[in-house]
Amino acid sequence: MLRIIAIICALVLSGVTRAGAEDITIAAASDLNFAFKELIAEYEKSTDTHVKLSLGSSGNFYAQIQNGAPFDLYFSADIGYPRKLEEAGLTVPGSLYRYAVGRIVLWAGTASRLDVSKGFDILRDPSIRKIAIANPKHAPYGRAAVAAMESFKVYESVKDKLILGENISQAAQFIESGACEIGVIALSLAVAPAMSGKGVYWDVPIEAYPPLEQGAVILKQSKNPEAARRFLEFLQGSQGQDIMRRYGFMLPE
Repeated sequence: MLRIIAIICALVLSGVTRAGAEDITIAAASDLNFAFKELIAEYEKSTDTHVKLSLGSSGNFYAQIQNGAPFDLYFSADIGYPRKLEEAGLTVPGSLYRYAVGRIVLWAGTASRLDVSKGFDILRDPSIRKIAIANPKHAPYGRAAVAAMESFKVYESVKDKLILGENISQAAQFIESGACEIGVIALSLAVAPAMSGKGVYWDVPIEAYPPLEQGAVILKQSKNPEAARRFLEFLQGSQGQDIMRRYGFMLPE
C-alpha cells in the first residue's frame, strides 16, 4: 500500500512540475539541425522550458505559418521569409533578428574517390551521375547552390544530374547513403560531429552566391511569447553564439 501511495505521489508531483514548465515550439531550417539540438539541450539545462523542434525547409514553414501552423518561433535560412511575415502583421513587433549568415560547401562521402578540392570543376567528372542539392523552389541553400554553380559556369552542364532534397538535411542524406556521389550542403552540417567523419568538403567561396542571411522572428500567434523571447536571448548570448560559431555560422555584429 505504501509503495502504491509513493507512486501516486510521484506522479502527482511530476504533473505539478510539468504543469509549471513552459513549452515553446520552434520551426527551424534544416541547416540548424545539429547546432540547434546542442543549443536546445544547453538551454533546457538551465531553464524550466521544454523546446519542441521541427526541422524543414524555410519556404515550407513560411507557407505553414501563413496558414496558422502553431509555432512560437521561426528560424529561417532566408531572412526574407520572416520579413514577409512581419509585413503581414504575423509577428511580434520588433522581434525580427538576423541571427547568422550561412555557408555552403561541396561535400562527398569518405568512400568517394572524388577530389572535392578541385571545386565545382569536379562536377564535370563523367563518373558522377547524381548531384544532391536542396530544392531551390523553397530551400535557400538550394538557391545558393544553383547560384554558385552558375557563378562557376557549370550549372548548364550538370543540371540534368541534380537530385533535389526536400531540404538541405535530406540532400546530405542522399550523399551519405550513396544515392548521390556528391552534392552541395550547409557547412553547419558538414562540420557537425555526427557528419564530420562521413565526408570531406570544399568551402564554396562566399562571393559565388548571394549571402545566406538567416532570420528569426517570434510569431504573433505564440502562446508563450515571453518564453520565446528568452530562448532568442539565449541564442544571442555568449553560450549560444559560441555554439553557432562552432557549427560554421558567421555571426552578426
